[in-house]
Amino acid sequence: MATHHPDRDQLLMEDVLAALGNPVRLGIVRELAASEGERTCGSLPLEVTKATATHHWRVLRESGVTREHKAGRYKAIELRRADLDARFPGLLDAVLNPLPPEALS
Repeated sequence: MATHHPDRDQLLMEDVLAALGNPVRLGIVRELAASEGERTCGSLPLEVTKATATHHWRVLRESGVTREHKAGRYKAIELRRADLDARFPGLLDAVLNPLPPEALS
């Protein structure tokens, strides 16, 4: 069965925000954003069970935040920054670099 990745024009704000609203998934996205290119799923530090990690990968992929593909025996994952920036300009930067509370007053 092929892995589903929504096209750029199919990305929905509510799906992306729901995916990014979970602290584990936000941590994954921060790690990917700080990386040069793709990473293997096993190279990302997660303190959850394998089944829970698989769930988080699926949510990120199906929301369009990440793209996965097989890389030999491993699964590689990358942040879809270009697609997210084109569809929702500034959203990813705002989530990854939030203003401190005192800056909001």
